[in-house]
Amino acid sequence: MADEIKKEPDKKKSIIAEFKEFISKGNVLDMAVGLIIGSAFTAIVNSLVNDIFTPLIGIIIGGIGFSEMTISVGTANLAIGLFIQAVINFLLTAACVFAVVKTINKFRRKKPAAPPKPSKEELLLTEIRDLLKEQNSKK
Repeated sequence: MADEIKKEPDKKKSIIAEFKEFISKGNVLDMAVGLIIGSAFTAIVNSLVNDIFTPLIGIIIGGIGFSEMTISVGTANLAIGLFIQAVINFLLTAACVFAVVKTINKFRRKKPAAPPKPSKEELLLTEIRDLLKEQNSKK
């Protein structure tokens, strides 16, 4: 029982140490930066959809604003226009993210993979093979 009590503080220390290691890893920081930039990017795309594309599409379909497009079903009003606006927003966001990822991948140049170093066994077998060849050529 005394051993169990002693192990518990060590477990807490290891969890705290693991958490510190997890937080300080580059991947977590990269993810946090990506999240912040992603939310700012979403604001830009939302503005693009709400302030430019939606009014243009509204003009093309006859001057109807998307926020005004509703369908009444009984006593409920279905905001079809807002749904269409959300779909356009999603498609534009996806297209922009696709373009950014494709551009970044194009700039990343893949280095040619170096052949793996032979293992100790392979080196030993190569030496044995060479010695056998040498002995057979002397005969």
